[in-house]
Formats: sequence, structure tokens, C-alpha cells
Amino acid sequence: MAKTPQKKRVVEMNPLEIEIAIASLHSTGDYQVLRRLNLARDARLGRPGPEHARVALCLDTETTGLDFRRDRIIELGVVAFEYDAETGEIYRITDRYSGFEDPGFPIPPEVQEITGISDDMVRGQAFDDAFMNALAAKADLVIAHNAAFDRKFVESRYPAYAKLPWACTVSQIDWGSERLSSRTLEFLLFKTGSLTINAHRALDDAEGVLGLLLERLPVTGASIFMTLLKRAHEITSRIFAVSAPFDKKDVLKERGYRWSDGSQGGNKAWWRDVPADEEHEELAYLAREIYPRGNTSAVQVVRCDALARFSIRE
Repeated sequence: MAKTPQKKRVVEMNPLEIEIAIASLHSTGDYQVLRRLNLARDARLGRPGPEHARVALCLDTETTGLDFRRDRIIELGVVAFEYDAETGEIYRITDRYSGFEDPGFPIPPEVQEITGISDDMVRGQAFDDAFMNALAAKADLVIAHNAAFDRKFVESRYPAYAKLPWACTVSQIDWGSERLSSRTLEFLLFKTGSLTINAHRALDDAEGVLGLLLERLPVTGASIFMTLLKRAHEITSRIFAVSAPFDKKDVLKERGYRWSDGSQGGNKAWWRDVPADEEHEELAYLAREIYPRGNTSAVQVVRCDALARFSIRE
């Protein structure tokens, strides 16, 4: 007689038991437990800000491609929060937005594969323009993880955002000096807060940026948000190491340079943002370590202030 398969018993644990289990695993030194980011349960959020509190927006886009002139945003995610500009204290989330928009043409298969967004999901959809513009009207700062990408698309779609200062959690924090080898949002959340997110969906990534801002840098222990605020309004120099020798690419990467393939305008070149007062020091480094005989005549420098585009000059 055949035996009836028995259902596996699911043991439910209460929150205290879960915390004890996590602490036990950590105490062995052999395990690190990742938590899914859940801002709704974060005890650091939820307090009303004082009268002088400002509003910042963490923003992310999913697009049909890399060129803002011909590609389109298909998903927007925004999280608005109150903060103290002097201390970097974050008080509470005040608004959220998540929406799709039909680009008017099929989403490329590779984009569907990365984002999980299909043509059926966006068909006939449109962003809430009134709400997006209302968010811009309340905000003092927009923050994105790789603002060089998101800013072009958002300002092209919503000119009101061109009047706001932007900050970038990729380029305006010196992750290298914090001994972090990757600047992807997932990796930074893992290393700073043992957190994980559903990456490549706009609202999840926008919430991930806020989750990152709530943490501290692993080496210096400084507040990530306060570190970003100090850099957000400074004048920077974007240095393009045009025609740098190919055999120096690893040296440039180690220095913090990133590659631009020219698809968004400008030259194909390694580039890096530095504070404007460090521009001469960086040019001296390129002359000494990168270019033969110190000839840096091919190097291009673009000055950016808080209201300038974080992008290659068009």
C-alpha cells in the first residue's frame, strides 16, 4: 500500500526568536545574515521633522536604453524624505511615487531581461505629471545612484528638475578609501548594512538609496548622508583622460576613473570627478603616472556646480 506523502511542517518564529537566531549565527563568525530592506519597519524613520527640515528626493529610473535623446523612461520610483541640512539627520518619509509609462515602441529584449518590465506592463500607462512636478516644487535636493545617467532622462521629461541641485551616491562618496571594491547599490547596501533589495526596479532602487543614506561608512564611521551633503553643493571638476594609453586602464580604475563609451555624447575616455581645488593635483598625477613624457594636452576638464548637469558636456 502506497504511503501518503506527509507535508513538511513549517515552524513559525516570532520576531524575538528570529533576532536570537540571527545573533547566534553572527556570534560564530562564520555567517552574515542579510535582511531585506524594509523602510516601513525602520525605527530611524517616522519622526516628524522640525520647521527648518528640508525635503530631498531619492529617485531612480528604468529606461529603454542609455541615450536620453532617443530612449525613454519606462518606470519611475521616488521616495521623498525630511532631513536636517546641518546635522544630516533623516526624520521621515513624506511621499512615495512609483509608475510606468508606455515609451511608444517595444521595450528591447535585453532591457526586459534586466528589469523584468514587459510591454504589457507599460502599455497605455503614463506617469502622474502633476504629482512629479509637485514633488519637485517641495524638494531642495535630488539624490540618485549614478546621477550622470538618471538626471539627463528626468530633466528631459520634467524640466522642473533641472532647477534643483542633484547629488550622486556613486561619484560623490569616496568608496575606494572606504575599502569597497564595487559601487553597485546592491554591494554597498550589503557592505554597509547587511541589506538586500530587489534591484533594477525603480522604487526598490530609490528606497535602496535612502537605505544606504541611513547607514555609516565602514572605515571612517561617518554618516553616509552627511558625507554626501558636504559634497553635494561643492564645485567639482570632471577630468577626462582622453587618449590615455590602453595599458594604463587598470591604474586608472584603481584611481577611481570610470569608462565612458561616448554613447551619451562626448569622447570615449576614462573620467573622474574631483573637487575643483584638487584639479591641479589630479592633472599632475596624470602627467606623472599616465601620459608618456607628461603630455596631458589631450585631457579635458569640465567644471560642474550644484546646478550643472552631472554628465558629459554636450
